[in-house]
Amino acid sequence: MNAPSSLPDEVRPAAGYAGDVSPELACRWWQAGDAVLIDVRSDAEREWVGFVPGAVPLAWKQWPGMALNAAFDEGVQAAVPAGKKAVLLCRSGVRSIAAAKRATELGLEAYNILEGFEGDADAEGHRGRKGGWRLRGLPWRQN
Repeated sequence: MNAPSSLPDEVRPAAGYAGDVSPELACRWWQAGDAVLIDVRSDAEREWVGFVPGAVPLAWKQWPGMALNAAFDEGVQAAVPAGKKAVLLCRSGVRSIAAAKRATELGLEAYNILEGFEGDADAEGHRGRKGGWRLRGLPWRQN
């Protein structure tokens, strides 16, 4: 198994949202109460692959079909109180960029969590071996 590469512990600038952050920095903000962790993966992904206890489950797209979640706007606005950051987590850090851009359009300070929950696929097409929330040893559970 490959060890995850080291990510800088700072905000990386991004176009259309507040920036990209490492899983560790997002976790620290969340655990300190400075941010709300929003898991934008589908219900099926959280159920089958694992989830972060205490994260707000709010799919950006829903399985099957991966249609946009019509309740996302209302859900994200309700989840993030004034003065808090939103840190968004998906499988690999792609859907969470789109969700962070939308949350920003809605007036929130929104960040994408780099690498997502499972990280990038390795040479064999497997996830969970190259970075990600889970591999980095951050809080998670599986049903």
